[in-house]
This record gives sequence, structure tokens and C-alpha cells, in this order.
Amino acid sequence: MATTRYGIKDNQVRAFNKMIRISHQKLNLVCDMVRGLPVARAIDVLKFSKKRVAGEVLKTLMSAVANAEHNKNLPADSLFVKEIWCGKALTMKRIMPGPRGSARPILKPFSNLTIVLESGVAPAKKTTKNAKTTKEKAK
Repeated sequence: MATTRYGIKDNQVRAFNKMIRISHQKLNLVCDMVRGLPVARAIDVLKFSKKRVAGEVLKTLMSAVANAEHNKNLPADSLFVKEIWCGKALTMKRIMPGPRGSARPILKPFSNLTIVLESGVAPAKKTTKNAKTTKEKAK
């Protein structure tokens, strides 16, 4: 597979969503839910998630699928979420009045989201060799 100048292979596509109004810790919880899943399964997980930011992640995922179909002619049913990560963006700083004329800072964080989809079969989840079964722990 040849790579482009941005480090993306021919069978990979990516999509960005910048300045999402949520902290990166909360966004990372939703990213962990869909990492490594096929696109159809990831869409179902996001649609039925109770997290508020799941809608933004779903919108970015659908954008990545559209990029794959339109720009690279990759079929949507063969895509899986290869990489998904989030990072900090800027933080708006506001002031809330406090007692005795003082001021309290209010921080309103923003996040950036990147999704990389790849065409092919999703790799199987790795299991750790150190994990003991419940029977071994009971002895």
C-alpha cells in the first residue's frame, strides 16, 4: 500500500471535527466505545448512546464514510474504525460573580476529533496472557 504525503494509506480515509464544545475527557469515553468496530456497528452504538457528544461523533463518522465513498470509491460495508482520537482545543474563560465582590473563573473547554477509517477486515481484539480465570483466582 502506498501512503500519501499525509501518512494515510490508499485504503484509509479520515474526517475531522474541530471545536466541539465538550471536554476531551468526556469525548474520549465515547471514542473508546467505537474504536475498532465496523462502521455499521459503530453507528448503532452511537445512535443508542446516552452521551450528549455521541451525536457529534456520529456526524463525524458519517462524514468519514461519505469521504470514503465519494473520494476513494470504498464500499461502506467494508469499513471499520481504525483510529479515533480526540485532543484539547482552546478553553473559553468566563467569570462568575462570587461572594464579597470576588470573581470565580468558569472554564468552558473545547475539543478536536479525528476519525480514520480503513477498508478491510477489523482486527480481532487482543487478550492479555496475564489474565487469570475466576477458577484460578478462587484457589
